[in-house]
Amino acid sequence: MSSIRNTVSVLLLLSGSAASVAAETPVPAALAAPGEAVVLTAHAEGAQVYECKAGADGKPMWSFREPIATLLVDGKTIGRHYAGPNWEHGDGSAVAGKVSASAPGATASDIPWLKLEITSRRGSGLLADVTTVQRINTQGGKRDGACDAVGSFVSVPYSADYVFLRKP
Repeated sequence: MSSIRNTVSVLLLLSGSAASVAAETPVPAALAAPGEAVVLTAHAEGAQVYECKAGADGKPMWSFREPIATLLVDGKTIGRHYAGPNWEHGDGSAVAGKVSASAPGATASDIPWLKLEITSRRGSGLLADVTTVQRINTQGGKRDGACDAVGSFVSVPYSADYVFLRKP
């Protein structure tokens, strides 16, 4: 029984440390948000969805369509991330943003790290005052190059940490 208790304790410590690691991850200068305070750091697990479309040269290429992800804190679902890009918290607050800066992911298969400026808000919950979102610690999610059939879709699994910030 004590080994189960120890295992659970270790897992709880590890899941709690994931959010603090994300909050302490150094970001490239282009993604920095000086003077802004962290409101929430959430881990995302999901997929980046791509559609096969004709490129400028007429050849079929993968084109990013939308993200679909669950937002987690301490292993518990607290919201979702979807096309827009939008982030919605379980308390009903939500934000939408646009990319203002990017930096490469750690490997060629990782989507880039991003800084997104908030363009709209709704609700009065935790995300109500968010002004910036950083996507960091990305793993996977990238698909580019040629594809076979225009109109086909592919979902590429990814994970990332999203840091929600606000101005004082």
